[in-house]
Amino acid sequence: MLEQFPHYIEFRHVNKTFDEPVLDDVSFHVDAGETVAIIGRSGVGKSVTLAHIMGFLKPDSGRVIVAYEDITDFSESALRRIRKKVTMVFQSGALFDSLTVAENILFSLELRDDYDAANKEDVVRGLLGLVDLADYADAYPTDLSTGYKRAVAIARALAAQPECILYDEPTTMVDPIMSDHLADLMLRLKEHLQLTSVVVTHDLDLMRRVADRVVVLHDGRVIYFGPVSELETCKHPHIREFLEMDRV
Repeated sequence: MLEQFPHYIEFRHVNKTFDEPVLDDVSFHVDAGETVAIIGRSGVGKSVTLAHIMGFLKPDSGRVIVAYEDITDFSESALRRIRKKVTMVFQSGALFDSLTVAENILFSLELRDDYDAANKEDVVRGLLGLVDLADYADAYPTDLSTGYKRAVAIARALAAQPECILYDEPTTMVDPIMSDHLADLMLRLKEHLQLTSVVVTHDLDLMRRVADRVVVLHDGRVIYFGPVSELETCKHPHIREFLEMDRV
């Protein structure tokens, strides 16, 4: 598999059209243990890209490789196997409002084959400690700010012991302090757990802090794919404009 598909995630000339083209000949890759950010204005195909990685959408043409396997034509049951390795933290957090924070994490734990009910409280406590939410085990999602909900959603995703996490706009609608906290958390997970990550974001500060490489989408096409450090000197007019608007 590794010879045929050397990258953990790879898009090979992916095209997707709804009423109009959303992804237009998109190619990029993510190696194991690295964080790749996908940036661009609203409506350029960032979330659609994540949906392809999860197998929620299939490309009209091109190939999508995830966890070193070509998932383009996978059945739903085969995709479920991939989704045990790759999990997504949704913008909304997608938490169960009727369950406490601890119960939300426990729900994800119970989907694991190797789950040991005897030490469930220790595991939940450990995960909450990892995301700095040890004091919130008995709180309900409605009691939490948007940023704390995202942190709980990350803890719940980690309970499934994934190899890769996809983050959909993790710092949207959170204050600067919580945004810093989430960035710190994402870096910690990358360093301690060697997690592979894909981050869709408008937040260029977050991109600079957590990403190794960046994909810039414009009108559904990749106009830059490379190290974050080289983005600042890229001469593409749309990238110059995007960076300039961020500074403003």
